[in-house]
Amino acid sequence: MGGMVGSALTAALLLFAMPQIVSSKIVKQGLLANPQILVDASDALRDRQTAPAIAGQRVALETPFGSSWKGSEKPTVVLVEFYDYACPYCKASNPHVEQLIRENPGLRVVYRELPILGPDSVVSARLSLAASKAGRFRQFHDALYAAGRPAPDTNAAAARVANISPTPVDDAAIKAELTKNFQLASQLGATGTPLFVVGDRILNGAVGYAALKKAVEDAKKG
Repeated sequence: MGGMVGSALTAALLLFAMPQIVSSKIVKQGLLANPQILVDASDALRDRQTAPAIAGQRVALETPFGSSWKGSEKPTVVLVEFYDYACPYCKASNPHVEQLIRENPGLRVVYRELPILGPDSVVSARLSLAASKAGRFRQFHDALYAAGRPAPDTNAAAARVANISPTPVDDAAIKAELTKNFQLASQLGATGTPLFVVGDRILNGAVGYAALKKAVEDAKKG
């Protein structure tokens, strides 16, 4: 990516500093022939803009609540996902996240509850965090996604799989975690769910496996 971005910047500098040598037509032809230059330059600018916001909250972002994580115990890269169990885009993204975990032994995925789609979502989030406190997040998480959308029956079924009470308890730590997640998502400019954070990159929405894979690979490079 660096070479292409460098080419774009060099072209721009030449255009403005030495117009007698490099005409706008030549630059335009170069960009038309290599449109990925503009895409990569845009990505680099976006990452420079978001990096400070992520850096200021990295510990809070990457420190899981209880057992709300999957993947490596000693990660070299951490992918954070803000999600809502009722969000169809989150559910569609889940197989992509699971595939990344399988393919990257050094990857940890930290899951952050962001219940924005109604009362059943809130119940699911609270039950998920209760399971997480008990060390059984994965059991609840996988069971609820397998059962379908959050509802009284699916929430209860997932709770049984995780061996927790199907009735959310009034827990101060769980309330604090949900409040923190909403604050973090707001600071990162979330527009909905899912929201992914990895390295210095923020990805809003169901961006697909290829985009997630590239973001993880870029984070590995530093």
